[in-house]
Amino acid sequence: MSEDPYIQQLFAKRIGGSRFGKDTSIYKFEKIKRAKQAAKAERPETPIIDMGVGEPDEMAFPEIVKALQSAVIKPENRGYADNGGNRFKISAAKWMKDVFGVEGLDPESEIVHSIGSKAALSILPKCFINSGDVVIMTSPGYPVFGTHAKYLGGEVYNLPITEENQFLPQLETIPENILARAKAIVVNYPNNPTGASATRIFFEKLVAFAKTNELIVVQDAAYSALIFEGEPLSFLQIPGAKDVGVELHSHSKGFNMTGWRIGFVVGNPLIVKAYATVKDNSDSGQFLAIQEAGATALENPWITEKIATKYSRRMDFLVKALNELGFLASKPKGSFFLYTRAPKAATVNDNRTEFETGEDFSQWLIRNELISTVPWDDAGSFVRFSVTFEADGEENERQIVDEIRRRLGKYNFDF
Repeated sequence: MSEDPYIQQLFAKRIGGSRFGKDTSIYKFEKIKRAKQAAKAERPETPIIDMGVGEPDEMAFPEIVKALQSAVIKPENRGYADNGGNRFKISAAKWMKDVFGVEGLDPESEIVHSIGSKAALSILPKCFINSGDVVIMTSPGYPVFGTHAKYLGGEVYNLPITEENQFLPQLETIPENILARAKAIVVNYPNNPTGASATRIFFEKLVAFAKTNELIVVQDAAYSALIFEGEPLSFLQIPGAKDVGVELHSHSKGFNMTGWRIGFVVGNPLIVKAYATVKDNSDSGQFLAIQEAGATALENPWITEKIATKYSRRMDFLVKALNELGFLASKPKGSFFLYTRAPKAATVNDNRTEFETGEDFSQWLIRNELISTVPWDDAGSFVRFSVTFEADGEENERQIVDEIRRRLGKYNFDF
């Protein structure tokens, strides 16, 4: 057997060092992908109902596509965008006012575009995190900020969010020794994967907590306008919020623009300036034509309202069907995720299958009934259903949920 090439010894420790590429563990999304492929191969006649994908099932609206078509032929849009076009920033400020009632934002100093929220979450740690610094992150949650913080030598403190507390973090449980080294707290509401929404009272507590402990707040608001009841809530509506943090907004979910990679960071001008500085040394900005199309989206907030209506309807269908099957599902107030406890067992014809984890149930569900979900076992055994399954209109949505009811109806589930 030949020895490893010298390159194997040169990888940075942050990605595994000399062990890079040798880890045989499989990321859960890769497990889901493999299980789907196997299920398709075994039962090609049965269509998969994909409720694991976390992206919209429809195209961007025609108004947005036409805006891109017009912008893409303008000679002035051909060059580097750097930290963004003025129209996009002005439209973002107006959207924050129209949708959330957040007034007085300065487009020049308090808003900078992002090439999607994921890119912003990967850049922001470089603004603040040194070796030994701590980032507080809710768990379960989207890990990108924490991943990059650890790349920089920082540490992540996972703060559980549980059903008993409406999936809101209990800030008072964070140990003093963690707070002494913490620089930032990252939250995400409406939340992925739980679908939970923050309250104004929680955001008020968060602002006060950040000031007391001298923390930066990063609120990932990718689903903020996709709500089913009440009015959209922004962290920046809270007095003093702009003193301590920023909010990240995305076009991916609320405007069906996942692959377009456009969003923005808004809030504290010092944090925005730091983000813009590091970003300017990381990328050359999103294509200006896409920024113009993104501005068009922001100028038409009714688009998000229409999309939210669709997801709300689908959520009603799905919650009703699952609860008829014995689940204890509750409709969230926003997002397109339904997060519910995984059953402990399923029985059919005296054959009982037990599930120790959400992953066990999720794998069983795709292999046996070709229904794809995402498991989450960070704080209890849960599965996440996404109502972004492909469907053409309300009648087709009903048919798909009826098919879920039919496939699972033969089982008795124990919880």
